[in-house]
Amino acid sequence: MRVVLPATVALVLAVAGYFYMTEPAGAPVGSPLMLCESYDGLPSSAAGLPDHGMVRLEGGEFTFGSDQGYAEEQPAYVARVDGFWIDQHPVTNAQFSQFVEATGYRTQAERGLTKAQLGDFPSDLVKPGSLVFSYADENSGWRFVEGASWRSPEGPESDILDRMHHPVVHVSLEDAAAYADWAGRSLPTEAQWEYAARGGLFEATFSWGNLENGRPEDMANVWQGRFPVMNLALDGFFGTSPVGCFPPNGFSLFDMGGNVWELSRTPYRPGHSVDAVDNPIGPKSGYDPRDPGVPVTVIKGGSHLCSDDYCFRYRPAARQPQPEFLSTSHIGFRTVSHEHPGG
Repeated sequence: MRVVLPATVALVLAVAGYFYMTEPAGAPVGSPLMLCESYDGLPSSAAGLPDHGMVRLEGGEFTFGSDQGYAEEQPAYVARVDGFWIDQHPVTNAQFSQFVEATGYRTQAERGLTKAQLGDFPSDLVKPGSLVFSYADENSGWRFVEGASWRSPEGPESDILDRMHHPVVHVSLEDAAAYADWAGRSLPTEAQWEYAARGGLFEATFSWGNLENGRPEDMANVWQGRFPVMNLALDGFFGTSPVGCFPPNGFSLFDMGGNVWELSRTPYRPGHSVDAVDNPIGPKSGYDPRDPGVPVTVIKGGSHLCSDDYCFRYRPAARQPQPEFLSTSHIGFRTVSHEHPGG
């Protein structure tokens, strides 16, 4: 079933153990070996990841935003954040499964939405389901699929049995926040996320540096080819990839560009306010002039559907509005904590 989506959604959608490998050229000294196919998706298991799969960042100054990107990334200014812990990779299906098994939680995609939540959005979205990107050459695009959820990413006939180490998708802001609360953590602010994504590089274009430091298809799960009709999959993936298949950034964090967009707890407004320099948390409420009245949060990092000629947003500075109640097949999240994750 195809539905016509409001402007905010149209923008959003357009755009155990170690698997031993040699460390990639340019990887930070002492960085962990890449996780990939043999990793079970549970960082506190036998995978050997210390600190429950989180990395401690000491905090500091960074360039927040960009004056060379899209308008909503401006103005760029120097901000600072205090130290915090952050997940080394996006929350996986294996991790989210543990949460669901412990709590019985049902996501918004599984419950369906209410007409009050939808407002001017298509009424079909009240049914349980989520938005799925389908590859069909000239008919490629987004559609609402009844029964699609984190358990069944492409619809009722699909499952995640062979994707437990992939990022969980089809989660809304409420779903991600519920997981974070259960884990004793929170979602990152946009500033925390961007500081982490930059990996200690002050004004680099990508989380790994600039083009001379690596081609996107070698460094991140992004789209290669003409979007949306030709996906060359030069990086080996047509959809989401297992976490940790690409080199970590300077903070030893995986997938800070591409693979899945990541939810933040910062409400979206066009552009940056330079009023808050220390630990910016953003506005109290979100607003997108294209869809007034729709609550929106900031998503970061781009996804496997972002290309260099369309949605060039697999960059730390890139940002985009996402309706808080809506889930898709290319949006996930990671968590942060101010306390040691081991308690």
